[in-house]
Amino acid sequence: CGIKTSFRDINLIYACHMPPPPNFKSNTIWTGDNLYIMRGINSATVDLIYLDPPFNSKADYAAPIGSKAAGAAFKDTWTLDDIDVEWLDAIEKQHPNLWRVIMAAMTNSDKSYLVYMAIRLLEMKRLLKPTGSIYLHCDPTMSHYLKLVMDAIFGRTNFRNEIVWLRYSGRSKGSQHAPKTYGVHNDCLLFYATGPKTKMVHPYRELREDEISQRYPHTDSKGRRYTGIAHFCGINMGDRPNLCYSWRGFTNPHPSGWRVSKERLEREYQDGKVVIHENGRLERRRFYDPVKGVSLGNVWTDIQPPKKKESTGYPTQKPLELLERIIKASSNKGDLVFDPFCGCATTCVASHNFGRDWVGIDISPKAADLVVDRISEAQGSLYEDIIHRVDIPQRTDLGKVPRYNCLENKELLYGKQKGYCAGPDCHTLFEMHHLEVDHIVARSKGGSDHISNLQLLCSRCNKIKGNRGMTYLRNRLRLAA
Repeated sequence: CGIKTSFRDINLIYACHMPPPPNFKSNTIWTGDNLYIMRGINSATVDLIYLDPPFNSKADYAAPIGSKAAGAAFKDTWTLDDIDVEWLDAIEKQHPNLWRVIMAAMTNSDKSYLVYMAIRLLEMKRLLKPTGSIYLHCDPTMSHYLKLVMDAIFGRTNFRNEIVWLRYSGRSKGSQHAPKTYGVHNDCLLFYATGPKTKMVHPYRELREDEISQRYPHTDSKGRRYTGIAHFCGINMGDRPNLCYSWRGFTNPHPSGWRVSKERLEREYQDGKVVIHENGRLERRRFYDPVKGVSLGNVWTDIQPPKKKESTGYPTQKPLELLERIIKASSNKGDLVFDPFCGCATTCVASHNFGRDWVGIDISPKAADLVVDRISEAQGSLYEDIIHRVDIPQRTDLGKVPRYNCLENKELLYGKQKGYCAGPDCHTLFEMHHLEVDHIVARSKGGSDHISNLQLLCSRCNKIKGNRGMTYLRNRLRLAA
C-alpha cells in the first residue's frame, strides 16, 4: 500500500492487510479485569459480543451460600474513586464526542460508570469484525446514557434495535403508601452493528401450538396452516400507478393498486399462495413455515427468567433461552462469540450448545468452574476442553514491533511531542537525548510496545513513574506540588 514501515498507524495497517487469526484458542475463559485482557487480544477477531455488565443499580450482589455460584459477588455502586485517570485522558484526547456525552451525565456516579463502560466498549469495537454485532444488556437506569455512548463509539447509523425484554410479568410490590412510579419489569438490549456489512442470520422464533392455531387459523388441502392477507393496497395508501394493473380479470378499482408487482403475484399464484375460488373470490395466503418460524420484533415477552433447573444462584443470571435467541439471530456455526462479563457463563454455555466458538472474561474465577459444571451437566459427561487463563495475551496483529525504546520510535515521538516531556505540568523543552521512551498504558495493564502506546518523558518523570501507569505519575506529582 506504499506505507513506510516507520509510520505504523494501526488503522492503516488494517486497511491494507487482513488481520491475523485470534491470538488465543476458543473455549477460553480469563479471570481478571476485562479491559487489560481485551487490550491484549487481536483486532477484528470476534463475530458477536454479548455483555451483561453492572447496571449502576446502586446495589451490591452476592450469590447465596450453598448455591453453585457461591463466592461470586460484585459491587454496582460507582464513585470517582473507581475511575483510572488514564481512562479519562484516553477518552478526552482521542474521542472528544464520546467525552462530551459522558460529561452530560447528571451525577458523578453516572459519569464514573459511563467512563468505566466507555473505555471497555472502545476495546470491544476494535475486537469486532467488520460484519460483527454487539448486544449490550442493561436496564432503564442507564439505558438512555448508554445508547448515547454506543452512538458515539459505534456510530448512530449502526444502531439496529433497542430490544425490550419482559423479564418479570408479576405485579409491583404492595405498600401501605401510594405508589410514586410504575413497576419496572423489563430490561433493555442495545443492538449495534459494526457496519453496513453486518447481516442477521436467523431473526425468527418458533411458535407455540396455541399461537399457530391463533395466527394461522386455516388449513389448505395439503395440511399447511395459513392466514389470509391483503392483495390490494388500502385506499388511504395513496396513488401507486406502478402497482395498477389487471391480473387474471382482477383489478383494484382504486389508484392505490396491488400489494405486490404483477410478476410476484403470478409466482405466488403458481406456488399456491394466491387462490381464485369457484365463486370468483380472490384470496392471498401466508403460510406458516415451521422451520423458519415467525419474524422477531423488538419486544420479547415469551422468555421467562432462568428456570430452577438451570439456576446457579448467581446474582442477575440471565436465561439460556435469551442468549440462544441472540446467538441464533446474529451468528453462524463456527463463529466466535465473546462475553467480557461472563458471570455464570450463560453465554459460553449457549454458544457451546449451538456449535459456536466462544471466549469469556470475568473478574471472578467462579465463572470458569461454572462453565465446566453447566456444559458437563448438559452433555452428561465431564467437559475438560475449557482453557482457564489469568494472564494478559500478547497481540500478534501489530506487525513487526521493534524494541519500544529504539531510535526510530524516539525520533517519531520527539517530532510528535515537539520536544516536550509528556508528564503532567512538565513544560520544559528538551533535547532529544534528554528524553526517555516510556509506556502510556503499563504492560501489566495490557499496554503494548506499539508506537501508539508510547511517549517521551524526562528522566525525572520517568524515574517517578517507573513501570506503573500515568495515573501513578500524576498522583505523585500532585502530592509533591
